[in-house]
Amino acid sequence: MLPAAYLRSGSPSFADFLADLAPDLLSARLLLNAAVDSSTLAPHGTTIVALRGSFGAIMAGDRRATMGNVISQRDIEKVFQADEHSTIGIAGAAGIAVELVRLFQVELEHYEKIEGMQLSLDGKANRLSALLRGNLGMAMQGLAVVPMFAGYDLDRERGRIFSYDITGGRYEEHDYHAVGSGGFFAKNSMKKMYRENMTAEQAIMVALEALYDAADDDSATGGPDLARGIFPVIAVNDAAGVRLLHEDELTAYVTTIVQARQRRPDGPLVPMEESQ
Repeated sequence: MLPAAYLRSGSPSFADFLADLAPDLLSARLLLNAAVDSSTLAPHGTTIVALRGSFGAIMAGDRRATMGNVISQRDIEKVFQADEHSTIGIAGAAGIAVELVRLFQVELEHYEKIEGMQLSLDGKANRLSALLRGNLGMAMQGLAVVPMFAGYDLDRERGRIFSYDITGGRYEEHDYHAVGSGGFFAKNSMKKMYRENMTAEQAIMVALEALYDAADDDSATGGPDLARGIFPVIAVNDAAGVRLLHEDELTAYVTTIVQARQRRPDGPLVPMEESQ
């Protein structure tokens, strides 16, 4: 006979269902009483950037994870497809962040199967906020997760970007944003290069330049590694859906930027616009 949780009607949320059936599997209930400095024991992901253009929105993340002052992984993935029209990027405690992403993906798939339609982009952003709020206990112990969410809004026919804080606070970013230890440098880089109505190709170049600038000033952010063939993960969100750039496609973009940086290490000059 099925447990009562399977027979109970109400919320279509998979997290609520799991809370009834097996609450010990929810990450917010783990390690609440940890008395150690978790920032030096758990790998942490770093810089994620996102920006909008005429096509929709893109999200990009570097590949480095750190554990204190040590590089714990050089090729971690921090940008994931959430569903057909949205992506999520993670910064913070990597293990918990990846678990949160998987739960979020199942939540969206579960809702679509139960309701027969996709959740709206605002609904997805709100659901991610609730999942983050459930992790607040661990965040207070130092195992914080700070994601960024982006997607193509089919109702408004444009790309949208959402940022969060560790309490689950949700904030919509209008043009571009960056999170993680190198987010300050990446955002300042995008501030100079961003233009409205950019094409997807232009937005990809701006995102890669921003990650390069972040890696130049932040030791926890990894730049492109040509020797190992490790490049940032980039996802394009447009009306057709989510497209993750293949390594062969990324190689051309990265090679162009690295060659230009050899001539000018500080990056491209932003042209001065004449006053009217």
